Amino acid sequence: MKKHAFFAALAGTAMTIVVTPAAAQEGGPPTLQDAIGSDDFTISASVRTRYESYENPFRSSGAEAADLLSFRTIVQAEYDAGPIRIGGQLQDARAYWADTGTPLSTADVNALELVEAYVTAELGEALGSGSTTEVTAGRFLLGLGSKRLAASPGFRNTANGFTGLRLDWSHAERGQSLTAFYTLSQQRLPSDRASLLANDVEWDRESDDLRFWGGIFSTPLADTGTKLELYGYGLDEDDRADRATRNRHLLTLGSRLYAPSARGKVDFEVEGAYQTGTIRASTAAAAPKLDVSAYTMVAEIGYTFDHRAKPRLSLFGDIASGDDPASASFNRFDTLFGIRRGEWGPSSSLYGPLSRNNIRDFGLRFEIKPSKRVDAFLAARAAWLDEPTDSFAKTGIRDATGQSGRQAGEQIEARVRYWVVPDFIQLDVGGAVLAKGEFLRSAPNVSNTGDTRYFYADLYFKF
Repeated sequence: MKKHAFFAALAGTAMTIVVTPAAAQEGGPPTLQDAIGSDDFTISASVRTRYESYENPFRSSGAEAADLLSFRTIVQAEYDAGPIRIGGQLQDARAYWADTGTPLSTADVNALELVEAYVTAELGEALGSGSTTEVTAGRFLLGLGSKRLAASPGFRNTANGFTGLRLDWSHAERGQSLTAFYTLSQQRLPSDRASLLANDVEWDRESDDLRFWGGIFSTPLADTGTKLELYGYGLDEDDRADRATRNRHLLTLGSRLYAPSARGKVDFEVEGAYQTGTIRASTAAAAPKLDVSAYTMVAEIGYTFDHRAKPRLSLFGDIASGDDPASASFNRFDTLFGIRRGEWGPSSSLYGPLSRNNIRDFGLRFEIKPSKRVDAFLAARAAWLDEPTDSFAKTGIRDATGQSGRQAGEQIEARVRYWVVPDFIQLDVGGAVLAKGEFLRSAPNVSNTGDTRYFYADLYFKF
């Protein structure tokens, strides 16, 4: 697709936005569900168009500046046959305008993929009076707890899908819930650059060389308004004929204590996780096996003012361990299948320097929702390396001698979302600036010392 074609399409979209509100006021926004008119069969769809660009890479290589045009189309459907539900989700994620040096990966492209195809059996009170139990088999998405370790991204163009079994139990009166699962992770294909540039269609694979399993339990603490989560996740990874891995065999145990935000009240969150197991020192088959000892902690406290716009101000801090060469064990925390957008800023192939790996940070966030149609936030944070000899977060920048220091830099990010037509058309505009600190300016493999600037604009249609 040529850029002039995009801007022509954008002009047409703008005209659509101008004329649609009047039509929507007459009959409401169109939906696929209305067209079908069935209570047993539900269907919905969405289309997102995104333009994004950056200047001055934070990685060790890549174009000095790049932009990308991406599309994501999602169709979800489910048939409710009493105690059995059959559902699926088709996603089509494509990207254009990439050239030599433009960062591009399976985070952007996964054309025409059936990420969900499942059967759910409703077992009612099979596991106790007053409870409900469901068992799901097939392909499905996960969104567990805080989503820091297991979820499917909303900002990123492609999904984290899983194939296997899951059990969901809940007790409404007690406010308790439990999810247990055993899955094979869907590995997005194709992954070679030529196929990604061509938006080729290839069925994602799953096999027992990458297994993800575990469970999470949630319960309220008396009448305090506070909730407790306890979880354990296992990841087992092995080599296959066409792909060498580090053979990760990880067990992550953690807990989360939180009080949800509410007008006129203080809210808080504290989460910590410890990771153990084994990992190879490299992908080489003969590489030594290392014991894993890694951890992460996060804390946040906020206050939502008693105002109709729900302004909320919060302070937060994070630690995620980096690998210490003086230690006999491997210490870099692995985020498994967690998402980053809610905490670390926009995350795509073009941008996303911060993550829960070898980092310490402290920051401030302001959120506001002046109406049902508008919400926005502004966040700023300072970040340091936990271990100065390990690579920082997702940048790939490293100084094995540790002489480049710990100061990574400061990030400022902002976002504004506006429902042009409620529940039909939404505009999402945002960006971030990474002001590079001593480490990101002086480490040996830094390719550009200028501050990274990133911008995106999404136009989202919901049907």
